[in-house]
Amino acid sequence: MRFLEGMRLAWDQIRSNRLKSFFSLLGVIVGVMFLVVVVSIVEGMDQYIRSTLTQRIIGVNTVTLSHNPQFEIATTAAEARALARAPRLTFRDLDYLQERIRLPASISPESDAGGEIESETGVRAENVRLVGAAPEIFEIRNWELERGRAFTRQEAERGIPVVVLGKSTAEVLFDAADPVGRRVRIRGFPYRVLGVIEEQGSFLGNSLDNLAIGPARSPLQNITAPRGRVDRIVFRAETPEGVGPLRNEVVELMRTRRGLGPADANNFAAETAEASLNAWDVISQLLFMALPGLVGISLVVGGIVIMNIMLVSVMERTSEIGIRKALGARRADIVAQVLIESGTLSGMGAIVGIGVGIGLTIAVAAVSPLPVAIAPKWMAFGLSLGILVGVVSGVYPASRAAKLNPVDALRHE
Repeated sequence: MRFLEGMRLAWDQIRSNRLKSFFSLLGVIVGVMFLVVVVSIVEGMDQYIRSTLTQRIIGVNTVTLSHNPQFEIATTAAEARALARAPRLTFRDLDYLQERIRLPASISPESDAGGEIESETGVRAENVRLVGAAPEIFEIRNWELERGRAFTRQEAERGIPVVVLGKSTAEVLFDAADPVGRRVRIRGFPYRVLGVIEEQGSFLGNSLDNLAIGPARSPLQNITAPRGRVDRIVFRAETPEGVGPLRNEVVELMRTRRGLGPADANNFAAETAEASLNAWDVISQLLFMALPGLVGISLVVGGIVIMNIMLVSVMERTSEIGIRKALGARRADIVAQVLIESGTLSGMGAIVGIGVGIGLTIAVAAVSPLPVAIAPKWMAFGLSLGILVGVVSGVYPASRAAKLNPVDALRHE
């Protein structure tokens, strides 16, 4: 009954003083709203990056060998110079690794560059990602074909000028017509279209379907990388458990090939999907570390306002408190009533903040490429935080109310 009484009093106060109550709860509303919006965006980004980055961009169970790290940035001038001096990978490195690798793995070179493709009728697709690779790249990157076929090992080894197009590139060049068997030109050189990849979607607003893949040793290498070089060599293990041993073997073979001693640092990088996820983990942790401080500012302000409102409420109801004490109410009863009232008041502000936060989150998802994920646990946390702020803010007013002398309180006007 005491709990329901406190909730009723809080609701009566909000209803009778709507504008004052709104401004009183504005700090809590803003704090909880900000919490819901930011956490929903960070949670959505986390889920999106972990699924899209590993499955569509990096590939599942992969090890990427490159001349310098893709997901790390030099922090000193010495590190930057060391990265700049790192030897580039070559087709000879690829052949060396393919001959000596013992663990079962799919292997493909991969070099890319931006470019333009022109159809037979003169239609052009711009800013196309041109990729030179081996046939295994389709398995490594999880690229399924919607129509046609991928190029064969024989075509790759002979450097035949053939390409497989991304879905959006094929639509731009050929509209609704079947592009398989048609010709396209890349920097004036003719290529035959073998197939079209299934739609991949986008990553942070950038299309993953505006691409063309051809054999790494075809004339495409004149665009994607200097002759004889490759940007990356990608390996895919058969199982997740095989990624670690595969990386260790790749590192061992490359150190042997480059004649590195036990004390020499690697002049290449062998990274797994975990490296990119670790980089994202650092960013997300920083966001979550900064979040309590940003939310706390609004909640502290809101708590101070609620405390002042409760002090005014206690003063306005001094006679009522005196009557309650005269009828036998204990200090604990008065304290509980005020705390329940302030907690309910703040909790209602938190509910409004959650509602506004969900609305803003949905709006952000609708008008921007940012992915969002509204998690019930964070809404429950926001509500609990709002109630806690109200209870803490009501401690001082409750103490003042409990210490009132019944006789003096009854005389108060």
